[in-house]
Amino acid sequence: MKRIGITGQNGFVGSHLYNTLGLNPEKFVRIYFEKEFFENSEKLDEFVKKCDVIVHLAAMNRHSDAEVIYNTNINLAEKLIASLEKTQSKAHILFSSSSQEEKDNLYGKSKKEGRELFAEWAKKVGGKFTGMIIPNVFGAFGKPNYNSFIATFCHKLTHGENPTIDNDGEVKLIYIGELVQEIINQIETAETKDLYEVPFTSVNKVSEVLSKLEYYKKLYFDNGEIPELKTKFDLDLFNTFRCYFEIKDHYPVKFAQHTDPRGAFVEVIRLGIGGQCSFSTTVPGITRGNHFHTRKIERFAVIKGKALIQLRKIDSDEVLDFYLDGNEPTYVDMPIWYTHNIKNIGEEELYTIFWINEPFNPEDSDTYFVEV
Repeated sequence: MKRIGITGQNGFVGSHLYNTLGLNPEKFVRIYFEKEFFENSEKLDEFVKKCDVIVHLAAMNRHSDAEVIYNTNINLAEKLIASLEKTQSKAHILFSSSSQEEKDNLYGKSKKEGRELFAEWAKKVGGKFTGMIIPNVFGAFGKPNYNSFIATFCHKLTHGENPTIDNDGEVKLIYIGELVQEIINQIETAETKDLYEVPFTSVNKVSEVLSKLEYYKKLYFDNGEIPELKTKFDLDLFNTFRCYFEIKDHYPVKFAQHTDPRGAFVEVIRLGIGGQCSFSTTVPGITRGNHFHTRKIERFAVIKGKALIQLRKIDSDEVLDFYLDGNEPTYVDMPIWYTHNIKNIGEEELYTIFWINEPFNPEDSDTYFVEV
């Protein structure tokens, strides 16, 4: 079992890595980190002493003064190295660098020099070091106007704004889930690599990405239709897009009912992809679910009875409550990394239709049980 600490634990990559490591408690122990540790040498030393592995992600990416970026990033590296030396740590250090290393800017210079500082430390003490050159990363919960142009586009499209393109070049991309798995692979192999270029998983023009997101906005955000997702990149991009809604305001979504003297007809879901559709009854007072998914798309549609659907992002305490009534059929779609449940709060049986984008596979269920 490896004890792993992550500087920048609450950042975009750090939070995904921290949460993913938590899915395997039999293999990994997560050592808690706070950014304030860098301002308190005793706390930083205590953190370092506890770690078999330290993934150094903490860095400044943007600032109006490039000198501040450079000085901050070098200072963070130097403080961590000083603590490693003081505690005589032999922890495996993984350093997050960037393809900006070779560009003529102070951010890239700070990442390259920081990587070289850690490599020198490892050689001096006989430690293990992995210097990762990471391509452009995108995924759920990235910060708009900071982490990725995709985060910016997703936020604008779901908040009534129109994204614009400054430079329509080709971009090498990696999805956050793929990057996290790369980092975990490097942790497990525990090999020294002063420079390891993390492979990108797709190449896309910025305009092509925006076109896909505009399509998702029109089809799914505005009309509730699941688009055709031909590739893994499409699925990852769509799941990323879904996380930028104001979820508590967007759901539940009402279905269009078509009524005549015979009764009513409701179209529950229109799909560009396949999947698995299920039907359940739930007796009064019973709760189903309390789990989350990291890749699946899922819809809960209440067609009879009264239900409370609850969602909570797994690293948050905020619980979102949605009340649904079969007299006015509605649905809620489950974002990735949100644990969710459904409870019958009525006095009669609850009828629910569940759709999920892939058939259930007990060997790879992508289902993790956590109470809302």
